[in-house]
Amino acid sequence: MRLLLWLLLLAALATGLAVAARYNDGYALLVMPPWRIELSLNLLLFVLLAGCVAAYFLLHGIASILRMPAAVNAYRARRARTKADSALRDAVLCWQEGRFSQAIKGAEQSFDAGHARGLAALIALRAAHGLRDESREALWRQRALDHEAGVRAARLKTEVELALDKHDFALARDLLKQLLDEGGRHIALLRLSLRIHQGLGDWSEVLRLTRQLQKHKALTAEQAAPLRLRAHRENLAALEGDGEQVLRYWKSMAEQDRREARLALNAARALAAAEDCGGAGRLIEDFLDHEWDSTLVAVYGQCRGGDVVARIAHAEKWLADHPRDGALLLTLGRLCRQKQLWGKAQSYLEASLAIEPTPEAHLELASLLENELEKSGVAERHYRSAAMLHQSQSRGGRKSV
Repeated sequence: MRLLLWLLLLAALATGLAVAARYNDGYALLVMPPWRIELSLNLLLFVLLAGCVAAYFLLHGIASILRMPAAVNAYRARRARTKADSALRDAVLCWQEGRFSQAIKGAEQSFDAGHARGLAALIALRAAHGLRDESREALWRQRALDHEAGVRAARLKTEVELALDKHDFALARDLLKQLLDEGGRHIALLRLSLRIHQGLGDWSEVLRLTRQLQKHKALTAEQAAPLRLRAHRENLAALEGDGEQVLRYWKSMAEQDRREARLALNAARALAAAEDCGGAGRLIEDFLDHEWDSTLVAVYGQCRGGDVVARIAHAEKWLADHPRDGALLLTLGRLCRQKQLWGKAQSYLEASLAIEPTPEAHLELASLLENELEKSGVAERHYRSAAMLHQSQSRGGRKSV
């Protein structure tokens, strides 16, 4: 549209000039002694106009010739940048594909061209690490450090990830601290921090980071649960022998975690190891009154001491709801034996074996028969049965409770 307007304007101007020239009878007299030149005014105007146009194009041509070296240099620079940029893109692609040697080659081409040297050095560093080439890794690490302007955060994050890959958790922690001190607070750094504290065995920090990542929806409930459970198990194991601390820690846990049978089992065993059978019993009772778990009920009968009569009464209440639970019957047999209720203990142990023959039930009954009931012959048969079952389970990879 704009071009059409210009054409119309030029056409109108040309028409106006033609009409004006037709009715213009003026002339111009040029005197330069001894010469005199008389020209029509129209011709003079035409000559002047043509001269101006010619001078313009002449000067433009001279300027273009003078600018040509700079233009050639600029073209060459653009071409070099394009090649370097292409080499860097290829290096990134090769690194992602696992073609580490080609990645180093492309990154080196970009680095030598002076294009994005910091980024090129980081790509080459990661590729050299992938090749486990320590000499080239050290070379590119130094180059990345020398050209870290603009990519310092990326360099530190790369160094953290490489340290983690080498299981150097202390170095990874120190490098991450530098990154965090400079203002980094995004999700990727929280993930790295979680891995570092897992490696360092700092399970309280693992719990905190897991909750934080789950809050930011960076971990699903399914992903967070194993991390929480592992952290709680490790913390409980560290407190084993101190019943008071175990109970305090157990009460500080979230309700959903206290409903995990494996954690209740760990806590109960830690309390039993601290000879706090009362605390272990109450913990197990609270759990099993809401949710049944045969492995946990086995610990209930292994802990000695405390109010055994009350524990027998509580276990017999459970028996009404779980009459065919072999582990519960074994527990009742053990508890009755603790209170020297020999006949009742024998009945419960025989009932447990009738439902689920286990090495533990055979051994408990054999010990009762041999030591309290003085029936060595019958006890010997149960010892042999226990040994056979244990051997069979060992071959099958089954664990005893």
